[in-house]
Amino acid sequence: MYQSLKHDVVGELLGTALLVFFGCGAVAVSVLFSAHSGLWQIAMIWGAAVALAIYATRHLSCAHLNPAVSLAMVASGRMRASKLPLYITAQFAGAFFAAALLYLLFADSISHFEALHGIVRGSPESVQTAMMFGEFYPNPGSGEAAVVSMRTAFLAEAIGTFALVLMIFSLTEGCNLGRPDNALAPLFIGGTVAMIIAVIAPLTQAGLNPARDLSPRLFAMLAGWQDAAFPDAEMGFLAVYVLGPIAGGLLAALVFTKLIEPLMSAKRCDNC
Repeated sequence: MYQSLKHDVVGELLGTALLVFFGCGAVAVSVLFSAHSGLWQIAMIWGAAVALAIYATRHLSCAHLNPAVSLAMVASGRMRASKLPLYITAQFAGAFFAAALLYLLFADSISHFEALHGIVRGSPESVQTAMMFGEFYPNPGSGEAAVVSMRTAFLAEAIGTFALVLMIFSLTEGCNLGRPDNALAPLFIGGTVAMIIAVIAPLTQAGLNPARDLSPRLFAMLAGWQDAAFPDAEMGFLAVYVLGPIAGGLLAALVFTKLIEPLMSAKRCDNC
């Protein structure tokens, strides 16, 4: 039992750290060095990061790497509820560690960027650098044309996470005879993440994962961004980036287990 729990902790912590390190790292080098020329490049890096993190850790844990996914798995009966606190704690710890590691690498470059552009860390303008860690709506990189209310941002995160979790079920459940081989599932899950980011990132930066957002955001607050990391005094960012993905993930679990899975199973029997 202890050995199993150790596997779960290491798998979820390491996997979440990997995807946050590579994903947020792509955002960081884009902000600081203009290293990427468009949204699709960053989306593809996020997608590849998710796929690689799953490949690296799915033999240790179930490679959820996302509290919204873990909650969906519990709600659908795919995981025992007793494991949930351990999974979520490991996911948040992994994301925080990755944020700290990125800051260690880029601290000098961030300070130089802020000095070059007259940005005072902790001021409202410092979201230009805080966006390397947590997410903001509208996306600070989308220009003046982006107008996103909290309701729209919540819907974007919920819809994006709904699509992601629904695809995870569809790509991994045996009732779907049309799914690819299990060895390819992480690639398709990563591809799903990339496509979702390409659609909703201009609105919310596409969090889709409470651990990916909240842990780096907390780190940014501690590293000097202070209120700029949580600019909404009414904590709307928690509603958007924590409750939004959770709501989307739980709805996907309900739709799959109550509607899609029975239909797939019935069709499989009809073809027997």
